[in-house]
Amino acid sequence: MTDLFFVFANVTLPVFGIVILGALVGGRLQLEARTLTRAAYYVFVPAFIFHSISTAHIEFSSAVSMIGYIVLVHLIGVAIAIVLGVAGKRSREMIAAFVMIASFGNVGNYGLALIRFRLGDEAIAAATIFYVAITISAFVICVGAAGWAQGGKRGAVWQVVKTPALLAMIPAVLVSSTDLQMPLMVQRMVGLLAEAMIPVMLFTLGLQMLEQKKIRLNADVLLGSGLRLLLVPIIAVLVARGFSFGAMEQTAGILQAAMPAAILVAIIAKEHDVVPEFVTSVVIVSTLISVATLTLWMVVL
Repeated sequence: MTDLFFVFANVTLPVFGIVILGALVGGRLQLEARTLTRAAYYVFVPAFIFHSISTAHIEFSSAVSMIGYIVLVHLIGVAIAIVLGVAGKRSREMIAAFVMIASFGNVGNYGLALIRFRLGDEAIAAATIFYVAITISAFVICVGAAGWAQGGKRGAVWQVVKTPALLAMIPAVLVSSTDLQMPLMVQRMVGLLAEAMIPVMLFTLGLQMLEQKKIRLNADVLLGSGLRLLLVPIIAVLVARGFSFGAMEQTAGILQAAMPAAILVAIIAKEHDVVPEFVTSVVIVSTLISVATLTLWMVVL
């Protein structure tokens, strides 16, 4: 019980507190989430990924193993989401929504912050690899699911390849795997931008939640939240036995798999008109419930 309270007070609350601050202050200051989201997408996130990976020392084989592990976990989650949707005789749109929710957790701002507080800075490199792998695969799955449900736009998946986060990985891996030295000025600029990424994105999450007006609470919303908060991390625990990487990396991967549905899922659902009110409700409800579930996962792991 003492450990549970410690994790809740010193790991979960500091992270969720910034989210609440964004929701409370954002409205009073008339801030728009879109501005901060775009700044994070094009500047802070690429800087964070470049800084985390370029300064890390992870063997290539371990990185490949981690990527294969976390992608497999989410593919299994997606398959189960499809089975549940078909067995429950849900519409194509609802099945696509379940798939999108199962594939895309809030592994960036929320996940990275929690893992840093719980596991320390040494776990950030592994958590970042999981973050990039989940984000890229989830974008492909979400766009594909939306297209299957509503006839999505051609070429949308190609946009994933051009995301700043993915492009930042290429020079980051080059610097990490060679003796290439960046100018001190560049190192310091990238470092400062990287340090700003997590608080900016947490604050933005609060703004985004504030802007989501309609929330429903029914059996499907609870099922979707359960897919993200319970099913996918349980799959991660079971699948981890078949992969060989360290205990810290394994814990980071399971925690990333346990994150609530990402706000980006709601954005994609709105863009493609895939039951957007349902998806938005799952994003908000799963985020609120995750305060309890993630605390429990961190204590158990």
